[in-house]
Amino acid sequence: MTATGGPVGRRSGRRRDRRGRGMRGPAVLPGPLSPGGVPGVRTPPEVFDAIVLGVVHDLEARWHDELGLIEFAVEETPIVPDDWDAPTVPLASLVRASGKEPTRLVLFRRPIELRCETRSDLAALVLTVLVEQVSELLGRSPEEIDPRYDAD
Repeated sequence: MTATGGPVGRRSGRRRDRRGRGMRGPAVLPGPLSPGGVPGVRTPPEVFDAIVLGVVHDLEARWHDELGLIEFAVEETPIVPDDWDAPTVPLASLVRASGKEPTRLVLFRRPIELRCETRSDLAALVLTVLVEQVSELLGRSPEEIDPRYDAD
């Protein structure tokens, strides 16, 4: 016993649990807000959104004057009518401006993701779909809209 009444060799305050592992979990692991922390893993929707934002940023930087007011959006899946008889599901939807409503270009995340095996496939397909939609909107060839466009 020590003068304070505690057992000899024991520290005050528990640093380890009964199995000797210590504290574990999100409260003690490095995170995006801690100094030197590691950012968390991105979810598939976050990865998809980041890819879309990158391509949209490039397209808007190049075609800002011609595009005018346009809304880009991402939705999970398209809503198709009951009598839909096409063999494929749409990857995007382009609704031209009417009245006070701006032009709206919507990408459908799940149908695009299901056609891709890797992130590079996903990035290439997102680029292709966006370039083709903007090409249709502006009445120009896809190769003119973005030199990275590859019809294959």
